[in-house]
Amino acid sequence: MSSKIRLGILGGGGDSLIGVLHRVASSMFDSFELVGGVFNPNIEENIGFAERIGIPTHRVYKDFDTLIEKETALPENQRMQVISILTPNFLHFPMAKKLLENGFNVICEKPMTTTYEEAKILKETLAKTKAVFAVTYTYTGYPMVRQMREMILGGELGEIQKVDAQYYQGWINPIIHDKEKRANTWRLNPEKSGISCCVGDIGTHAFDMIEFVTGQHVNSILADLNYLYEDNRMDIDGTILIRFSKNVKGVIRASQIATGEENNFTVQVYGKKAGLKWEQENPNYLYLLEDGQPLRVLKPGHAYNSKLSLDGTKLPPGHPEGIFDSMGNIYKGIAKAIRGEAYNSGEFPTIIDGARGMDFIEKAVESHRKGNVWVTLD
Repeated sequence: MSSKIRLGILGGGGDSLIGVLHRVASSMFDSFELVGGVFNPNIEENIGFAERIGIPTHRVYKDFDTLIEKETALPENQRMQVISILTPNFLHFPMAKKLLENGFNVICEKPMTTTYEEAKILKETLAKTKAVFAVTYTYTGYPMVRQMREMILGGELGEIQKVDAQYYQGWINPIIHDKEKRANTWRLNPEKSGISCCVGDIGTHAFDMIEFVTGQHVNSILADLNYLYEDNRMDIDGTILIRFSKNVKGVIRASQIATGEENNFTVQVYGKKAGLKWEQENPNYLYLLEDGQPLRVLKPGHAYNSKLSLDGTKLPPGHPEGIFDSMGNIYKGIAKAIRGEAYNSGEFPTIIDGARGMDFIEKAVESHRKGNVWVTLD
């Protein structure tokens, strides 16, 4: 019998980009074997998709409840060990909770839930199990992001003074300016997406990244969000001031109406001694800035990088590492945790990160609705 970890997937069928990303990532490092799931709510399309990607159809189930019933009836050495949730946001919480209650490890797309209260319930549920729970803030898997984290935690920047994260996209322009389209996309439907679109979708990536690389928790925020149209119930742009402490501050700028932008995610951290800058669209370059010194560019695969960065580097220097590799590194860390092996805490985001993300989303909306005031995170 294969020694690979048996993986199931919920959602991600058809031409879903996130589905391809997770399937490719899970296949890296030969740690996981996709054995089944529920890829589509239509059973015929579900079976057809499974046949197309080449997995046996006898463990492709008509719905989530059937998957739970059939998989828990299997011997422990045959049942799925971990299940990835790639469905629309409103399904994350009920699926994750039931999976934990039935003894499965969980990999969940972000945002982890649609409310902070749901996130706290998941934390309580997880505490009663020995399960591994990961949230796929994908960009934390990039080798040079991990290098950034290790340099900051190692004190190479000195005391942190300023943090700046920008995540700009323009993809929602064709939808938001069309009244019928904006009324009928699930992304702008609070019942399916939660209370926030832009902050919940990409702002939470920036928030998690800031806390990941600095090793610090944001204490309070002030948000100014943009809904653009009176009949649009969810934000599609926002600027959020953040405070770690009295003298350590920063800003998160997120937009889905930044016309012409594709996936412009940048993170900049400045300390007393030096600064670091990373850009998602050029992920193999980490820029080191120092007063009185020329700009230095650090790249993956070199011996000067940290152990964590090198562990996530698959190719020799000069060969680009991309988003599939980044997600693959997260799956690699999850595999170590499931097998009970030692791993670095920076190898994959956990339920703690997912819960903090939900707190951030709700507090950002609260801050805006109260007239752009400072609010404190838990």
